[in-house]
Amino acid sequence: MARDSLFSERIVWQGRCRAISVPFAQKTMAAVASVVGAVTLCYAVVIAKALDVPVGGMVLFAGWCGTIALGAWRLPLWWRSQLEYVVTDRHVIWRRGRIRRSIDIKQISYALVRWSTHDASTGDLVLIRAVPTGALRRTLSLTLHDVEAPDRLWAIIRGVEPGAPLGSGDRPLAQRLDVGERVLWSAAPLASTWTTKRSATAACGAALAILFERSLASSVPSLARLIRMHALSPALDVLLVGGVALGMLLLLAISAGAGYASLVRPSRLKRRTRYFVTNARVLIRRGNEELALDRSRIAYVIDAPSRKLHDVFLVLDGPQARALAPSGAFGGDRADDALRPVFSAIDDADTVGRILRA
Repeated sequence: MARDSLFSERIVWQGRCRAISVPFAQKTMAAVASVVGAVTLCYAVVIAKALDVPVGGMVLFAGWCGTIALGAWRLPLWWRSQLEYVVTDRHVIWRRGRIRRSIDIKQISYALVRWSTHDASTGDLVLIRAVPTGALRRTLSLTLHDVEAPDRLWAIIRGVEPGAPLGSGDRPLAQRLDVGERVLWSAAPLASTWTTKRSATAACGAALAILFERSLASSVPSLARLIRMHALSPALDVLLVGGVALGMLLLLAISAGAGYASLVRPSRLKRRTRYFVTNARVLIRRGNEELALDRSRIAYVIDAPSRKLHDVFLVLDGPQARALAPSGAFGGDRADDALRPVFSAIDDADTVGRILRA
């Protein structure tokens, strides 16, 4: 039986990234940097030809933007191509060359599965350890990127025999339970919460929309007068119009993206969110994300009434730590929309509270 060279423990599973993907944030960064570089290069050519002034700084900035776009697109592919994951009797190990990170299986508080939007059989498995709040608040997590059947891998880590339905994010969560596991309670959120991040994103989207409208109203007449004057050659006119159009499209895309993230996406996620309490675990499905938590990790159940609804926080218990999530106990910082062990906006808090406290 193979054994790990660091811990000298029996290896029960070993694998790599099945399909290497680029994170959405890096894709967005690459697209924005490419458009900014193209706009700067168009303006540089027009200024150099029409005004005969040096534009070395603008060309250098455009090249810098192109380098950022290329790095944001290719570096994640290069980095993840050499990742290796090992599961032993006691540890989960992430390694790339001589770089190693590991987490003790007994210290894992809960796991997140982020299914790929392109392949329902692959996704990211995030192993999270609850940490205390206050001065000791920090993030302790280990992410296994682009693994095949992340829910099946989580069952192997827990020491549970993987069932046949595991391995596909298209199947409902209630159909991928452990052998002998049964659902005791289920609910869905009745409202979407306005977090600090969501409010700030909505405000930024509105400001960018106003800026787009005013910029478009002022630039179009100016460009029309300049073209009618025939002050530039047709090629330079095309470059100038193209640069302005790309800039306006970028501003519109960012504004629309902010509006979608703050207004449309939370409502869609609310409709696609479901909470489950089984005889052994707490399960949450939100869009392409899943949270799996062993009920033995729950130390306290806290009901926080909010208007006519309730938020139920699950305070977790871990080695030398008692907290809700990486952000700390009792909800921590609600500025982001990360999936946490919290039942948000439900009306049946008494029932689930009695089940979890039993």
